Amino acid sequence: MLKLALLSTWLLLALPSLPLLAAEHTMTQLHKAAAAGDTAAIRALLAGGADIEARDASGATALLVATHANKVEAARALIEAGANVNAKDDIQDSPYLYAGARGHLDILKLTLAHGADLKSINRYGGTSLIPASERGLVETVDTLIKAGVAIDHVNRLGWTALLEAIILGDGGKRHQQIVGLLIAAGANVNLADNDGVTPLRHARDRGFDEIAALLEKAGAK
Repeated sequence: MLKLALLSTWLLLALPSLPLLAAEHTMTQLHKAAAAGDTAAIRALLAGGADIEARDASGATALLVATHANKVEAARALIEAGANVNAKDDIQDSPYLYAGARGHLDILKLTLAHGADLKSINRYGGTSLIPASERGLVETVDTLIKAGVAIDHVNRLGWTALLEAIILGDGGKRHQQIVGLLIAAGANVNLADNDGVTPLRHARDRGFDEIAALLEKAGAK
């Protein structure tokens, strides 16, 4: 009798959590399908009622998981089904921000076509344009500029896309192209960092002669 009573008590305590366990299982399957790029499974799970905005342990949606893995068709299936391209995880990454920061160009273009918030910022207080400039992602930078991302946005480090391309870049061809793109888009070439150091001074200090020449031609001091 005691064992039966204990079992009954356990069941009463456990039953309310069963729907949550079922939802968690569905979420896990959707995230796994997204990570694997399994579009058929994604569509089947969504048709079966899976929550398209369910989060994993890191706060990521299935779309963000697909974006992490650069699974373009999985991302397309989720976006076309209505996934939020601006949904952020626990470290403030969204599918749009992550695709821009990592140069996942096809997914980035999908997010831009489906409501990407160009003013959204990452955990460093920066737009997607800033890390794209830092990493030398020329096509991504060009795409974001054309989409209308603010050129002179300043992140929490006190850096614009132009400053970050110089400070964290390698001064090579890709970063030279990016500096050229930012200048052509109207970047303020004299906007200094929090310490008052200008883009031109940073370029000269690093021996980036080609970038310095681009800045000087644009009127940098």
